[in-house]
Amino acid sequence: MKIVYTAHATAVGGRGGGTVKTDDGKLSLTMDHPAEMGGKGEHNNPEQLFAAGYSSCYLGAIKFVAGNQTPPVTIAADSSVTAHVSFADREDNTGFAIVAALDVNLPGVDKAKAQELATKAHDVCPYSWLIRNASQIETKIV
Repeated sequence: MKIVYTAHATAVGGRGGGTVKTDDGKLSLTMDHPAEMGGKGEHNNPEQLFAAGYSSCYLGAIKFVAGNQTPPVTIAADSSVTAHVSFADREDNTGFAIVAALDVNLPGVDKAKAQELATKAHDVCPYSWLIRNASQIETKIV
């Protein structure tokens, strides 16, 4: 796999009152458990960040796929993707899982074409690829 870009973020203190910051300083958040998981729900949580990344990346993948159609399909500026990202217990009780669902709204694109673009976008979007496949995760102690 050829790496094109790498983002860097460091979490300190975990999801229950900790912080997460990117190395470029553009993102700095206090983290919290959602109220549904016993937290105060006053700050962001990892599932929200994943949902934000997935929805924006997937819409970009739809635009990429649409632009490569013959003829190209125009995606309206008010098109949207809403990602629903859930934290779940694994059925085998060995840990936790992320479950995702996407709502795609492509105004001006007929439903059949929208479904075709959405299906093809899963082949392009790295978040979809990550969810479907075991991705490469290197863990090192520093």
